[in-house]
Amino acid sequence: LEIEGFKILTANRGDKGIEIAREFIPDLIICEIQMKEMDGYEVLRLVLGTSRTSAIPFIFCTTKCEKNDRLIALKQGADDYMVKPVTMELLHKKAKKWIKTGSKRCN
Repeated sequence: LEIEGFKILTANRGDKGIEIAREFIPDLIICEIQMKEMDGYEVLRLVLGTSRTSAIPFIFCTTKCEKNDRLIALKQGADDYMVKPVTMELLHKKAKKWIKTGSKRCN
C-alpha cells in the first residue's frame, strides 16, 4: 500500500492501535480480530466509543473464516471483513473504497 502512496501506521497490539488512532486520526483502520490481551472486537468497541475516532472506516482482516465471524463483526459496527490470505489487489481496492466513501456508520 505504501507503493500506492498510502502512509501506513502500524501497531502490534490493540492498545497501541487505539493510541495511534486517537493521536493521528487515520483515514482507515485495518485490524486483526485474534490478538493477545485485547482482541479486535475490543479495539472496534473503543474506536466506536470515542467521538474523535468513531467515523474512521474499520475493516477486519483476519484468519477467522466462519460465516458467523463475519456477521458478528459487521453487527458490532465493522465496515468490512476480509479473510486472510488477502491479495494486494483486494486490499488496495477495499482501502480505496473505504477511504473514499467513509464509514457506513456516518452515511
